[in-house]
Amino acid sequence: MPREISYLEAIHEAMREEMLRDERVFVMGEDIRSQLWSEYGLADEVGEGRVLETPISEAGFVGAAVGAAMTGMRPIVDMTIASLMYCAMDQFVSQAAKARYLCGGQTSVPVVFRAGMMYGGSSASQHSDRPYPMFMCVPGIKVIVPATPYDAKGMLKAAIRDDDPVVCLEDVTAWSSKGHVPEDDYVVPLGLADVKREGTDVTIVSVAGALGPTIRAADGLANDGISAEVIDVRSLVPMDYQAIVSSVRKTRRLVVADPAHATCSAASEIAASVAEEAFAELLAPVVRVTMPDVQVPFSPALEKLMLLTPERIGEAVRHVLDWAPQKARS
Repeated sequence: MPREISYLEAIHEAMREEMLRDERVFVMGEDIRSQLWSEYGLADEVGEGRVLETPISEAGFVGAAVGAAMTGMRPIVDMTIASLMYCAMDQFVSQAAKARYLCGGQTSVPVVFRAGMMYGGSSASQHSDRPYPMFMCVPGIKVIVPATPYDAKGMLKAAIRDDDPVVCLEDVTAWSSKGHVPEDDYVVPLGLADVKREGTDVTIVSVAGALGPTIRAADGLANDGISAEVIDVRSLVPMDYQAIVSSVRKTRRLVVADPAHATCSAASEIAASVAEEAFAELLAPVVRVTMPDVQVPFSPALEKLMLLTPERIGEAVRHVLDWAPQKARS
């Protein structure tokens, strides 16, 4: 029987295994001893000095992690909530991303920044952001958004072994989801998308936590005789454009499901790239299914109206299947 564990268990397992494999790897962040020290029993295995409790100063400990990485260590920084990363944007943009360039390639910055993207649970506007589009615009930083337990463990291990700074943004709605995760050591290379479901009528590219609703939408469409190919992008920088374009050339239609805001989103980048590379093959315009460009409300009822659902994704698929030039002009 294949072993199944939760997404969050897979994340913790990846960190534990990498800390035991490489003594340069250590973890730092706010309130992490209660998460990693006691519950997961790392005290006897790695030692107190490799699980560092930090002050509530994101700019301070992100800067410290960058410095440690430049001296040969491999920090894993637990940012807790993605919205808190804004407090350290200068350290991300001016230090982590630029150090290799400014030093003429004489240094590397092997540091991983983990953060949970909280939404769907009335976390309100201050704690509900999905900031990966911002980091996609910063040369020098890699950005991953694993959506399954298998990918969470394998991609985090790959990120820890990478010599560049990697931002790993985890969809909190997926933390409790369970899936097959091998006990053997494995990595999932960064920059490779994954075809979760083969199809012929339309390509649906899923970003981060959109995967669950996308799979359910594809199941519902299949009941109506519509064959949807589902691609989990997994890695935003670098992005597997080849896999996406190849799929679109087969299906000739594209819907992108992205739980971030619409403007300047990962969905926008994917849509623009497909338009550049495969415009002649498209039978309909690319459709993005995203969050609206408004702040996330505290009200559960209002927040629910913003979220990606199988129904919204299915409706977008039917739109591209029904699209015709004469309808667009009418």
